[in-house]
Amino acid sequence: MKKLTYLLCLLAFVSCKSGDAKKELSTLVDTYYEEQLKLNPVAATANGDNRYNDQLNIDFTDAHRAKIKALLEKTQTSLGEIDREKLDANDQITFDILKRDIELGLEGLTFQDNLMPLNQFYGFHLTFAQLGSGSVMQPFATKKDYENWEKRMHIGAAYMDSSIVYFKKGVAANIVLPKALVQKIIPQLQSFNVSDIKQSTFYGPLNNFPKDFTAADKAKFTQEYTQIIQSEIMPAYARLAQYLQTEYLPKSRTTTGISAIPNGAKYYQYLIRVLTTTDKPAEEIYQTGLSEVKRIRTEMEKIKDGVSFKGDLKAFFEFMRTDKQFMPYKKPAEVLAAFETIHKKMEPALKTMFGRVPKTPFEVRQTEAFRAASASAEYFQGSEDGTRPGIFYVPILDATKFNSTSGMESLFLHEAIPGHHYQVSLQQENSAMPKFRRFGGNSAYAEGWALYTESLGKELGLYTDPYQYMGALGDEMHRAIRLVVDAGMHSKNMTREEAIKYMMDNEPLGEEGTVAEIERYMAIPAQALSYKIGALKIREIRERLSKELGPKFKLSDFHDEILKDGNMPLDVMENKMNRWAKGL
Repeated sequence: MKKLTYLLCLLAFVSCKSGDAKKELSTLVDTYYEEQLKLNPVAATANGDNRYNDQLNIDFTDAHRAKIKALLEKTQTSLGEIDREKLDANDQITFDILKRDIELGLEGLTFQDNLMPLNQFYGFHLTFAQLGSGSVMQPFATKKDYENWEKRMHIGAAYMDSSIVYFKKGVAANIVLPKALVQKIIPQLQSFNVSDIKQSTFYGPLNNFPKDFTAADKAKFTQEYTQIIQSEIMPAYARLAQYLQTEYLPKSRTTTGISAIPNGAKYYQYLIRVLTTTDKPAEEIYQTGLSEVKRIRTEMEKIKDGVSFKGDLKAFFEFMRTDKQFMPYKKPAEVLAAFETIHKKMEPALKTMFGRVPKTPFEVRQTEAFRAASASAEYFQGSEDGTRPGIFYVPILDATKFNSTSGMESLFLHEAIPGHHYQVSLQQENSAMPKFRRFGGNSAYAEGWALYTESLGKELGLYTDPYQYMGALGDEMHRAIRLVVDAGMHSKNMTREEAIKYMMDNEPLGEEGTVAEIERYMAIPAQALSYKIGALKIREIRERLSKELGPKFKLSDFHDEILKDGNMPLDVMENKMNRWAKGL
């Protein structure tokens, strides 16, 4: 009897301790998430959390980075006090993701990437304009919303001036952007200084007042916004443009890769770990890229021969780039409608390949003019409550030159459905997960999933046209080339010009698009690696489990399981999928 009582007490103790571990982890991740939002209020706005819509942090300053470090160290200490073995499988995933994020976050703060506070591909100067346009994620439905943005406008102008201070610190430390990138930022900044205030991107909210605003409300905000735009925002953009043109550009570097800056080689390998969630050396990634390029070229040759094209592959690329039959559009609306047609065509097959579909609405939109020249097609996440749709943005500089063979079908699969829209929306909608996971994640999983979905085209009833399939192969080639040129530029001294030539020799992309792509990889090293590394891993897991499970394997169940628990490092995902397979 005593022995039985002891065992019952022991079981009760273990159960209690297990419950404590779960509760402690839940409290910790919730606290960590909330503290992160305070440090990054724009992320809160992007997530549909409107509590911080009047706040803005200048996130590259030493003071701000000190706050991030303090939060990471505090969270790390608390996490170390939780016994991982007493957590269930799902909580162990949360534990592992948080542990990795903290360790990489602390390591990241040892590098001085904040001395290059913005670039031509992404930066606050562009995000600020998107927020202020009134058409993206900053709400403009109430007087409080308009007051919130007014506060943010003041801070946004100060952000520009602070970036000058840190660019100067970068010059002193020899941590500067490549000259080619600086030359692209300057005209972006200059474009915001318009002679007619009503043509300003920031004037957008004044053109679309809510219906319940009184004449007095409209007059008040028009006067106040106009004053801030003219006296603070436009001058701040002008000062930054002038500084970059006259002082920074002459001191920017002529080298291409990040390894050229102090501690750059170590920084690049760190970025590989962050963005691919693997420990793969840059050389291994480079060699994988060469192998994939060779494989895809073989498939491309088959398509070329199949349509009886006389000439080599490069000539075929040029034909697809320039022949007028592939440019049937006259207006941007026709391009957007073509993407909607792709969506309708694959809807029946989608239902057989996915059991879970998002509730979040979805739209296709043309990219705003102020950023279209340097933008790629992209997905912009919807809000948690579904009031803001997920948006697939398509840059259309000239509809008559928009090429229908430029992988439109694969592009839609990747950026829209079932790529980013399914993955991001299902993750945000899963209230069973902590917000830390619902609104977080890594590029290897997110971009790996999106690239993997491109390979589903034939199964979804697409790629029936050989030129569209060639476009899809072009997109796959594009991601394989990225492994070569990204690792090449940042670890093997490949120059910008050599990278441009390699890309143009191996895929049907024009010079303008190629330059934009290569300069993107120069601006955000290692991010472009995540696509192919992630997709290869998901495809590898699918093929392995399909063989192991035989008739038990159902593709819709596999897809649902991949997406069910949201974004996670690739090794964590593989372990999860192995457990799922064993449970079938």
